Amino acid sequence: MSERIRVLVVEDEPIAQQAHASYLRRVEGFELAGVAGDAATAMQALRATAAHRSADDRIDLVLLDLNLPDAHGLELCRRIRTAGIDVDVIAITAARDLRIVRAAVSAGIVQYLIKPFAFPAFADKLEAYRSFRHTMSAEGSVASQHEVDLTLATLRAPSSRPQLAKGLSEDTLRLVSDLLRNAAVPLSASEAAAAGSLSRVTARRYLEYLAETGAVERSPRYGSPGRPELEYRWR
Repeated sequence: MSERIRVLVVEDEPIAQQAHASYLRRVEGFELAGVAGDAATAMQALRATAAHRSADDRIDLVLLDLNLPDAHGLELCRRIRTAGIDVDVIAITAARDLRIVRAAVSAGIVQYLIKPFAFPAFADKLEAYRSFRHTMSAEGSVASQHEVDLTLATLRAPSSRPQLAKGLSEDTLRLVSDLLRNAAVPLSASEAAAAGSLSRVTARRYLEYLAETGAVERSPRYGSPGRPELEYRWR
């Protein structure tokens, strides 16, 4: 059996932290090494594992939120490189500024995943990284430019996430995702529609899409006369 890739989740929002850890457990070949809510805690964990470097407590990969309470994620990445800690980094962030993306590439971040996202997009990134890591772990020299290109291409594999059905838009999907992510309690289609200024039919279509992709949990809401209403909660 191949060695599992141990991952440190660095994320300051508890709900997102739990979601990323839960998603990680669903991807074959990966293992949660720990979680950190800020840059200082993450750096402490990385220094400790780098010092011992045993198979049981090592960290191979960091899933890094860029907006941390005590430092920007890119600054943490630079500290990791300066300390000589051998670990790969995947940025998971809502930041869409191209300057940040370019800085992330310069800092050695191997993948960039934009929030919000559903499990398939998350799994795509990790599976591409796993293929890249497996290829890079092989011994010997590279025979040709073509082999170098193929190796790097594994990190840029196209997403296997299903395309949105006709009539659905990324902007509205993001709106509904944000509503659920920020809601203190589960929302029904009517409640989501009212909060997002959408029709109930439109809200329900997007909620069902998110449920099908695994981003939200769907359950019946009891307590009112007649047929129970469905409610949706961000995972």
